[in-house]
Amino acid sequence: MNKAIGYVRVSTEDQAERGVSLSDQRARIAAYCQLYDLDLVGIYADEGVSAKDIAHRPQLQAALSALEANPGLTLVIMKLDRLTRSLSDWDLLVRQYFGEGAKTPAVLRSVNDSIDTSSAGGRLVLNVLMTVYQWEREVIGERTKSALRHLKETRKAYSGVPPYGWDDVDGELHDNVFEQSWTSRMCASRSNGRGWKAIAKDMNEQQVPTKKPGGKWHANTVRRIVERAQKEGR
Repeated sequence: MNKAIGYVRVSTEDQAERGVSLSDQRARIAAYCQLYDLDLVGIYADEGVSAKDIAHRPQLQAALSALEANPGLTLVIMKLDRLTRSLSDWDLLVRQYFGEGAKTPAVLRSVNDSIDTSSAGGRLVLNVLMTVYQWEREVIGERTKSALRHLKETRKAYSGVPPYGWDDVDGELHDNVFEQSWTSRMCASRSNGRGWKAIAKDMNEQQVPTKKPGGKWHANTVRRIVERAQKEGR
């Protein structure tokens, strides 16, 4: 039986996002290892840290040290963004651990992404997905700057709850990256021909939080968010 270690992470932005809690990630990884006959010898957990870089996460560094001390060890994560969202970090991880001819050969398995880098096909899928994820982050950043510029130019006022994708910080609108990522996905779904009701149903099924705690997604809500994003050039 091949030995494996797990790595789990939540950031402050993730706390309200369901399905990524540390306990949920641990349970999913344990079930995965049992299914694929992997001997799970430990799980490393970083709590309250972002995925911007890998250098400042002590438990991830401990997990990488375990890979270096045990060549051929398998690292299991729930999904790729639990490890990192930085393409430069992925380049380092692939060259050091998970790519063909890596300095310290190890295997990466991602539960949600169905990735297993023990095969050439798995390594190819990993590279493609990370390129897509990096592109998505850059697009969100560009749209955020455009929307902020639009709000400043029009001096757009709001009362009560700020628009979806934004937070009120001392009377000023600040971008909410988590909400803006879902705005991007809603816009993409609409561009692909999904109806308003279908998109709202998808959001509810995925338990995506609304601006109002405990609220439900409705077709009109989705339509307003998408149309506003399109108007603002996002």
